[in-house]
Amino acid sequence: MDLYPLFNSIRIALLSTAVILVLGTAAAVIVKKLPRFLKGVFDCLFTLPLVLPPTVVGYLLLRLLGPKRPVGAWFLRVFDTRLTMTWYSAVFATAVVIFPLMYRTARGAFESYDENLTLAGQTLGLGRAYIFFRITVPCCRAGIIAGTVLSFARALGEYGATTMIAGYTPGRTATISTTVYQLWRTDNDELALKWVLINIAISAAVLFVINFYEGRNRKHGKSAV
Repeated sequence: MDLYPLFNSIRIALLSTAVILVLGTAAAVIVKKLPRFLKGVFDCLFTLPLVLPPTVVGYLLLRLLGPKRPVGAWFLRVFDTRLTMTWYSAVFATAVVIFPLMYRTARGAFESYDENLTLAGQTLGLGRAYIFFRITVPCCRAGIIAGTVLSFARALGEYGATTMIAGYTPGRTATISTTVYQLWRTDNDELALKWVLINIAISAAVLFVINFYEGRNRKHGKSAV
């Protein structure tokens, strides 16, 4: 049994999650401070990939990153690097698909943050960076971690956009999801079922981590009262 799809899926999920952890959290912080109208505009824009079909997201990325498209052609000409039909192409697609999960979860956490803590820190002469990383982020930690774990779980099972922009090449771009589809097409149900069970096991483990962490937070919250 070739384990490349498992390795590639985890690699793509980890890289895309790391990207959106930074970008999604930063977007949540910025949008929270915008006026109501602009907040609504950017909120709609950043959440759009969540409601669009993944194949539509993949198509739009192809229009942008394809070798004959603006960004893709520039990378190919300057760096001699293709941005489609490679394993790292799936990172772009997956990051776009899971971005709204991180953004919405982080924004909810920052929206519920007590700004009086920031004001208290400012009266003590603390800098903005110190307040953000040592006060704000720890207070919003539960939401950020939940968004990160959920995003990783979603990234692990991404199929539509990944197929559009990375395709399926055994040993090069194959992921668990694309491998299951190809095995089903070739009537290899036994091996397809094994990959399905592997994916279910990993996803269940991720959800268990979320539930355990949330339960632990509730327990500490009650004990602190």
